[in-house]
Amino acid sequence: MPKPRKTLVSLDATPYYHCVSRCVRRAFLCGIDAFTGNSYEHRRKWVEDRLLTLASIFAIDIATYAIMSNHYHVVLRINHEQALDWTESDVIEHWHQLFKGSMLSQRYSQGEKLSKAEHDALSEQVNEWRERLMSISWFMRCSNEPIAREANHEDKVTGRFWESRFKSQALLDEKALAACMTYVDLNPIRARMAKTPEQSDHTSIKRRTKQALKAKQPYLPEQQPAALLAFAGNPREDMPDGIPFALSDYLELADWSGRIIREDKKGHIQEHQPDILQRLDIDPRNWVYLTKNFEQPFKNLVGAAHHVRQACEGIGKNWVHGINQCNKLFSSA
Repeated sequence: MPKPRKTLVSLDATPYYHCVSRCVRRAFLCGIDAFTGNSYEHRRKWVEDRLLTLASIFAIDIATYAIMSNHYHVVLRINHEQALDWTESDVIEHWHQLFKGSMLSQRYSQGEKLSKAEHDALSEQVNEWRERLMSISWFMRCSNEPIAREANHEDKVTGRFWESRFKSQALLDEKALAACMTYVDLNPIRARMAKTPEQSDHTSIKRRTKQALKAKQPYLPEQQPAALLAFAGNPREDMPDGIPFALSDYLELADWSGRIIREDKKGHIQEHQPDILQRLDIDPRNWVYLTKNFEQPFKNLVGAAHHVRQACEGIGKNWVHGINQCNKLFSSA
């Protein structure tokens, strides 16, 4: 029996998670169904818009995403500090953007005075909603359920649209984060949906490159896409909040990796390798494998082997699937 996700890893280990939701039916989530000839391409925008909307409501940031034909990938970061900084009014306002709330929260929002007992009861509800607003499971639920209802209505069918459980992988260190983000951003290239990352529709990397071309100083966090978690640069003292890489390094890495894995290329390791690979201390040969096969070798915990062992100790696990692959793939030459 699957364990609840909250028991698999704690926020002390990592705030970053790679999530994948897949359709359960033969019919496509998006694209053109070869059997019927029907086009579902417009649904890709449904999913993209929903993810970006939820990122503005939850205390959860989007690092990267890619909307594919029958599934989508998203790398999320739980912003625990943001959730704790919210006042009760903030939490209620955010929750009401998703649900009706309760009679007490509605009265509170309308400015009615509550008794002490009523306010205490509301505070209990707010604490529960605060936890949910930084929950990966609730984020994915609020993403998938409206899409399923709309798709079923359009298809004039009932029943499940998504697999019952989305897949999630905890990304325990910079190596795992960089490899997973690149894997997600290059999904359309592997599927022959695009030739370059910047041509990949309904992906975060296209949104980032489009913004970078418009911005005067595109590598500053404040000039990156507001809907996405910004790249903050390489780790240093007084580092701003964001992804611990330089945007320029990451875009170079994604472009280099994409050229290698294209189906019309031989796949050899080019002499010029992005400097970020040296900083992350990853063998380029292992990197190519990771950016093609990130989901297969690992289950719930991904990162250098010693980080996986530390996370296992924190959640009381004695062993985790894929730790030998972690030891092999996240090592230097």
